[in-house]
Amino acid sequence: MILFVAALMLLFEPRVSSTSSSLETQIFQYIDDHQNEFIENLKDWVAVKSDSVQPAFRKEVTRMMELTADRLRALGTSVMLVNQLPDGQSLPAVLAELGKDPHKPTVCFYGHVDVQPAKKEDGWKTDPYTLTEIDGNLYGRGATDNKGPVLAWINAVETFRALKLDMPVNFKFIIEGMEEAGSLGLDEVVKETEHFFSDVDYIVISDNLWLSKKKPALTYGTRGNACFFVEVECGEKDLHSGTFGGIIHEPMTDLIALLDSLVNMSGHILIPGIYDDVATLTEEEKQLDESIEYDLEEHKTIAGVNKFLYDTKEDILLHLWRYPCLSIHGIEGAFYEPGIKTVIPSKVIGKFSIRQVPHMALATVEKQVTQYLEEVFSKRNSSNKLKVSMPMGTMPWIADIKKPMYLAAKTAIKTVFGEEPDMIQDGSTIPIARMFQNETRKSVMMLPIGAADAGEHSQNEKISRYNYIQGTKLFASFFLEISKFHGQLQEASNTTSVPTEEP
Repeated sequence: MILFVAALMLLFEPRVSSTSSSLETQIFQYIDDHQNEFIENLKDWVAVKSDSVQPAFRKEVTRMMELTADRLRALGTSVMLVNQLPDGQSLPAVLAELGKDPHKPTVCFYGHVDVQPAKKEDGWKTDPYTLTEIDGNLYGRGATDNKGPVLAWINAVETFRALKLDMPVNFKFIIEGMEEAGSLGLDEVVKETEHFFSDVDYIVISDNLWLSKKKPALTYGTRGNACFFVEVECGEKDLHSGTFGGIIHEPMTDLIALLDSLVNMSGHILIPGIYDDVATLTEEEKQLDESIEYDLEEHKTIAGVNKFLYDTKEDILLHLWRYPCLSIHGIEGAFYEPGIKTVIPSKVIGKFSIRQVPHMALATVEKQVTQYLEEVFSKRNSSNKLKVSMPMGTMPWIADIKKPMYLAAKTAIKTVFGEEPDMIQDGSTIPIARMFQNETRKSVMMLPIGAADAGEHSQNEKISRYNYIQGTKLFASFFLEISKFHGQLQEASNTTSVPTEEP
């Protein structure tokens, strides 16, 4: 048994080479030669205002899904459109496949082509729906989240077809148009199309960013997210502060006190027991974090702040990935427009979230938060009514970086970028990774191509020409590498036997 395990470890030792094979050279040259064409395709997609957050743009989201289906059909894929939305609403998710060779691995790519809201007056220096190149950066809503990466995958497959090369893997795509609105209905689509995933070996998601502006990364974990509403109500109508101020318990005063009780100035969550179930940091995680190149000053610049809560790389990464954090997002019911309105709101709702980490359970977090806020509120002796709810909760996700998919991706990154990737976790929440892992029982990997300063969800979102084109090369190289690693895995399982012990 020991010899068998040792043989497998040697078999999957990542192979690095400073030069590409002749096949990769041919592929990379084609991608370089057609990069302007690939950018024009991205320009066409960015022009579609596929904002899934605002219902008024639902027709544009549908149009974007149809364009995506057409683009995949042009690759020779068979396309199936499945309605994603419940309750009689209509919006298709795209499922597509190319190749059914049983001797090849099947790689499924997930992406989305809807976007966050964007308006020029929000602070964009260019029209958010007109892809604009400035100093090598391609600015536009969806450029990096997630239209650019989706097209990079398509560009890579198209390159193999254009060069009349044998496809190294079978391809499947699942593309949605509701990710920015919470991927509503996608879990049901996956359940209802279980047959589509039955022969999938690997699922790849490219919907996040590197940790650095320059160094590539592979992501193997994300935090979860528990979102809370805390509602304080006084009566049925707003009141004049001159008439009633000073003689009633004001809801806003109660709410501010409740929100202020959640976290201290050091970012430490004050809810009792909240840290009890946090998983212990492993030695492997410590070693991975130590090898990461992290520029604190660069990240301060990206964030536009002068100081972080912590001063070392180790503390920063731990509090980004391995410890929960609590963020307060807003107050509903309060007057927020310019000027002064001397009103006492009758009901206000505070909104906050806790990014939870392994092994924090959502039900436990919900109970801890509710009990704590009720206790704090009771000590105020307020006559107002309190309601605490958790309208949405998603679990953390973690992957095994020793799987062939991660080893293949590391080799491809070394080939394209000439250096080993940072092995990172992501402080944000990407529920689709956990959902795919739970529902399909397949290996899931996150393979980002956007740099840390890409500005996803923000003004002036961008992907650099370099990242877009090199990302296309990375995906093409990954196809070749996963085919090799998968073949070696199959060969090892077929030819290596484990001797049984004599009775």
